[in-house]
Amino acid sequence: MNAELVDGLTLIAGVDEAGRGPLAGPVCAAAVILDPARPIPGIGDSKRISPVRREALELAIKAQALGWSVASASAAEIDALNILQASLLAMGRAVAALEPRPGRVLVDGNRAPDCACPVQTVVGGDGLIPAIGAASILAKVARDRLMCELDLRYPGYGFAAHKGYPTECHREALRRLGPCPAHRRTFSPVREVLGVGP
Repeated sequence: MNAELVDGLTLIAGVDEAGRGPLAGPVCAAAVILDPARPIPGIGDSKRISPVRREALELAIKAQALGWSVASASAAEIDALNILQASLLAMGRAVAALEPRPGRVLVDGNRAPDCACPVQTVVGGDGLIPAIGAASILAKVARDRLMCELDLRYPGYGFAAHKGYPTECHREALRRLGPCPAHRRTFSPVREVLGVGP
């Protein structure tokens, strides 16, 4: 089996999340084991790639990777746990769902989720390590798609356009309509609309 290997034995998964900053929607995470025999040009930090290119890369990653998975933590879980812990939860879920099972996990950032195998954090990893970059692309595309679905369910907020980020358009809609069930009630702009103190 061709695989991304350490010492000829260990499958390596890259892991990243998308959606820590928005006021609404889930935080999504992905885990990817790339096949070094089938490199995918153009993989990198999803934030630096156009939406059209991200979707094309998503298809290539899903077709050519040895394994991939996407998971999330809901707005309610974010409110219950805080955004950092919810992000780690989503990343842990993505790794747990990954087949084949990785022997080692590389995570973007400086905080590691709980996993059944060794985990190494890599600051800026989405731009340095292709497997992490691939995970960032899958997480971002999956989350954007979910926000477009929420736009249909909760019209008026503009979720399809801003994906839940705190743009002026979103904040104005939040003040006008109040929060919907997809909003993160512990985030300060939402708390202000609800009249909840810091």
